[in-house]
Amino acid sequence: MIARFLAPLACAFAATCALAQPQIPPLPNTLTNAAPAGAVYLSPGVKPDLAFGAIQRGYFGTALREAMKRIEADPGDGAAMTIMGELYRDGLGVRTDLAEAARWYKLAADRGDPQGAYALALAYLQARGVNEDRVAGRALLEKAAAAKHTGALYNLGLMAAEEKSPDFRAAAGYFQRAVDLGNMDAAYALALLYKEGRGVAQDLKKSVALLRRAAAEHIIAAEVELGVAYFKGEGVEQNESLAASYFRRAATANNPIAGNRLARILAAGRGVQRDIVEAMKWHVLARTAGVADEWLDSQMATLTPRERLEVDEAVKKHVGP
Repeated sequence: MIARFLAPLACAFAATCALAQPQIPPLPNTLTNAAPAGAVYLSPGVKPDLAFGAIQRGYFGTALREAMKRIEADPGDGAAMTIMGELYRDGLGVRTDLAEAARWYKLAADRGDPQGAYALALAYLQARGVNEDRVAGRALLEKAAAAKHTGALYNLGLMAAEEKSPDFRAAAGYFQRAVDLGNMDAAYALALLYKEGRGVAQDLKKSVALLRRAAAEHIIAAEVELGVAYFKGEGVEQNESLAASYFRRAATANNPIAGNRLARILAAGRGVQRDIVEAMKWHVLARTAGVADEWLDSQMATLTPRERLEVDEAVKKHVGP
């Protein structure tokens, strides 16, 4: 199924830090999450209207009525049909009904709405409300991509990278088109291809430039990878202090890999003042999330009883009540 995307990407895009053994996670797979609950998107080129505005404010019943008014006035209004699909997909003002959502998406796609085609593609690829059909899903992604839908371009890049014989050149092409339209998940993905020289000539400077763009838009995986680049001096002048700042940004957003990197930097005093209590706080949080580290465990064993209490308090404060 869609989880197969992760296997080749883990091999192709893994990046390690000299301070720690765990690998940077593979590319994010947007096909496993069509959109967060409650998230409804405008189709490319469509201006906000009453239905869309109502959704943004949480007035889902109003959104439903306004979308239906539009459809009654114009049976060819694909964008309004996509809104109906999103409402049924997430159970916003109506019962959750994936089959009904897919029906609306198909109506929208048949009328040329790119977001409807994209949403229906993901439904086919995830078997959500319809039977799984990768051929139909890909065709719909291509249809949305032709209308410059950045999510479709990005996912086509992921699909190209996960084939039995991955076509990284095609993947890079899709990612670049998505980046040109402002998709920063694609910028992160393309950065990893430039780093590894897969589908493009290896270029660490281009990789870092793309990572900076993605990190500026708070793509957490890009922040982690950029921290690795600065720590190792790959494609950029080595700067351990800046590396620590990127790891901290991602760790604060609950990324356990970043937490592990930050813990090691703090424990070793690399680029920052050594702070064993803060280091162990991040180690505990990362370890709880599944990132094991024997060296940090050995450092924890040297803590005094008072330091252990301080670590416990720091973890509790971070996690909250």
